[in-house]
Amino acid sequence: MIRLPRAATLVTAGLLATQTAAADLQNMTEAERDAFRAEVRSYLMENPEVILEAVQLLEQRQADAQARADFDLVASNADEIFNDGYSWEGGNPNGDIVLVEFLDYRCGFCRRATPEVERLLAEDGNIKLIIKEFPILGEASLLTSRFAIAVKQVVGSDAYKDVHDALIEMSGEPNDIVLRRLSDSLGFDTEAVMAAIDSDAVTSEIARTRALAQRLQINGTPSFVLQDELLRGFLPADQMAVMIADKRG
Repeated sequence: MIRLPRAATLVTAGLLATQTAAADLQNMTEAERDAFRAEVRSYLMENPEVILEAVQLLEQRQADAQARADFDLVASNADEIFNDGYSWEGGNPNGDIVLVEFLDYRCGFCRRATPEVERLLAEDGNIKLIIKEFPILGEASLLTSRFAIAVKQVVGSDAYKDVHDALIEMSGEPNDIVLRRLSDSLGFDTEAVMAAIDSDAVTSEIARTRALAQRLQINGTPSFVLQDELLRGFLPADQMAVMIADKRG
């Protein structure tokens, strides 16, 4: 959001530029320029609401421009967003709304978002969820994502969901020992899973998601694609539900 002092400067400059086009300041004398500037200043001081109105209009135009740009980004990357062939899919596979989440297990806002997304799916029943592993918060993030993807590739989709839920709620620092214990507790082939963590297949999946995020100008988590719209940051279920209702018309 633009801060008021900077926005006011921009607005004032815009007013001056508009008036200048009509008055042609370059052809004024110095005294005429001073008088013109004093008149503009006097008007703005007497009508400060003009600046606030102009700031709001400027911010709305910038938001509209960003929304149009995001719409184009989603449209041009639709296949990789919705049909990449490897991301986990949940919710209703035939849902009329698709929600895609880019997440990092070590991200506090992702942990806040997960129960909100689960509530949204439970209350709606007609939403397809796609999860994309986007580890951006260091080595612990990368390790947990590699582990989750390895479980998905070695054990399967249902196992991935169990691991996803466990990693989101994990309070301690993840390491090989902790992940082995988690795998054992869930009854997986732990040796096969751990052997796959550093595989080319896991590396490729993470690299493709990172490349997609870069094209979508996503640099934080959680980030969402809601049908044709990019949502950057945490949103409560109620707010997303309102947006979904609007998309359904």
